[in-house]
Amino acid sequence: MKNLTKYIYGAALATSIMIVPSSCKKDFLEENQITSLNTEDFKTTTGLDGLVIGMYQSLKFHFNYTWAYTTTNYGVDEFTVGGDRTEQMWNSYDANLNSFSGDAASVFDNMYGNINSANIVIENVPQYYDGASKNVRLGEGYFMRAFDYFKLVKQFGGVPLKLTQSTTVQYEFNRNSAKEVYTQVISDFLKAYDLLPATAPETGRITKWAAAHFLAKAYLFRASELYNDWNSDTKTDDLNNAVKYADLVINTSGHTLATNFSDLWNFTTVDGQNETNKEVILAAQFSNNTATQGRYGNQVHLYYPSVYQNLPGMQRDIPGDREFQRMRSTDYALDVYDRVNDSRFWKSFKTSYLCNRPSSAPTWTAATAPNASLVGRPKFAGGEESIRYVVNNAGDTRYTTSNITLRAPNMYVRYFAGQPENLQGGHGNYGVSQYVALSKFMDGSRNAVASQFGQRDGILARLAETYLIAAEAYGRLGNYGAALPYINRVRERAAYKDGENREAYVDGGIAYKNNTAANTAPLVSYSDKNTYYESNNIAAPTTANTLPSMRINSIGDILNSNREFYSRLGVASDADKFLTFILNERSRELMGELMRWEDLARTKTLVKRTAIFSDEARPSEAKHYVRPIPQTFLDQIRKDGNPLSPAEKSALQNPGY
Repeated sequence: MKNLTKYIYGAALATSIMIVPSSCKKDFLEENQITSLNTEDFKTTTGLDGLVIGMYQSLKFHFNYTWAYTTTNYGVDEFTVGGDRTEQMWNSYDANLNSFSGDAASVFDNMYGNINSANIVIENVPQYYDGASKNVRLGEGYFMRAFDYFKLVKQFGGVPLKLTQSTTVQYEFNRNSAKEVYTQVISDFLKAYDLLPATAPETGRITKWAAAHFLAKAYLFRASELYNDWNSDTKTDDLNNAVKYADLVINTSGHTLATNFSDLWNFTTVDGQNETNKEVILAAQFSNNTATQGRYGNQVHLYYPSVYQNLPGMQRDIPGDREFQRMRSTDYALDVYDRVNDSRFWKSFKTSYLCNRPSSAPTWTAATAPNASLVGRPKFAGGEESIRYVVNNAGDTRYTTSNITLRAPNMYVRYFAGQPENLQGGHGNYGVSQYVALSKFMDGSRNAVASQFGQRDGILARLAETYLIAAEAYGRLGNYGAALPYINRVRERAAYKDGENREAYVDGGIAYKNNTAANTAPLVSYSDKNTYYESNNIAAPTTANTLPSMRINSIGDILNSNREFYSRLGVASDADKFLTFILNERSRELMGELMRWEDLARTKTLVKRTAIFSDEARPSEAKHYVRPIPQTFLDQIRKDGNPLSPAEKSALQNPGY
């Protein structure tokens, strides 16, 4: 254990708010605020109830601002920098990703602030809480502390374990090892599992199944390659425990997979059906109560869209979202799917846009018009398709820079005729601002075109990932046959069903709220058609047809297929092939859901995968499996009452930063 002196912010005392539920609101997080707190308030049942509700607000942090994506989805195989390069250092891993990086400090500080609140709950509930919910409140405290330390160890490695409440500013602590932090995380999740109820008493409350899901995930992480220098003694037990707790969620919780993958993303209204879907195990609760939305709201919806507002026939509107163009999909993100049979691609990405400003629609010219009578007339009207993305493969001879001008929509084609495959971009007429955008998080609930305040919930855990945790744990144990049913359950849900319209897509469920005031003509629909048949270069059937199942019949289907990925990544053993498959399957199921960097870091595949699939990300094997310790932390801490010297700060920094 290294000595570490640290400044712990008195966050629970300085910034926590006591909150009491409003009886006229459905959700316990629809709160009224009470200020003027002191430590005595947390020695009452009412004060502790309020403090716990304040801890739930911390779950929103993971969707609030740029740290949501920079620390989880930049610098990976799935996404790269779009037209806005504001936070590019998190993607490129250049010298600007250092101890002064604000998002690293934000994660560090906010986790510790909530940990202090959890410590107060854990210490005070046994002494001062009077009521039937005593064990539940204690379980919530243990869950939050485990959840936040789990986040810290995934991002920074070993961090200080502060397990008692801070009532004054403190400066001197010890930095614990990653092994010690994981021991604490698992211990706290176990206590939470024992104490929490099986059924949430109010929407959004944590249950024992959320604890079991994250407990399974913590066991899996601890058994992963990043910790091979110390996890050999616990690895087998950890993998068995990952299966055990995943199975408890799968078999006894009452949580079930959504019938259709699109049900998770079809956001029709605040607190609508997609937000109460039984697949969701835990979500950060956002709402349309502007009085309590805080500084940010849910802002993840801003970062994935590509630019549409300045294209002919288009303007920015509410359902189309604001396009911060930060998270550009890579070729890996498009190619990892079987785009013919796997509906998840077409239910996760946006490939078609409808005209919402017909006054600026382009007109046919003599060189492009299908017939002379159309010359000078608009190519499309309001509500008709104005932008089409074709997601084709290298070797497709259908498109040239000239013949796409003969089409009515603005055409974006991934590969033109004669262009060879290039997994790092530079083909077709996709670009940093025009790309196939993830649509899972689009938010039409905002109250103005310019608003950044998304109101849809942020999913933190869902059952499909629980299945994949169990599958990976079994595979790591070498029991591939036992892994298959878990994988197949997820893949069978992903496959198109008999008679399903393969051109229909969800597009984030944004159709329900359109900004008609900003449009010069009403839209026919904002949930219209994707480019399934054209992209796949297959004819649309005249009647409903059946596509092959995505079920995997034997482990040989995994080990002997996917050869293209195995060859590119240089994997040969069955274990490495299986891990490659699981990481790919996690992409297909969980694309963009704010966990990819942590997956690639724990499996130590980050460097290899970005070298092959990213045009810019070049992490170092020596340093980039953890984040830099924030400079604000190093500058505040003390040793024997004195500020640290530069050499002492360097010694406490993660290697290479």
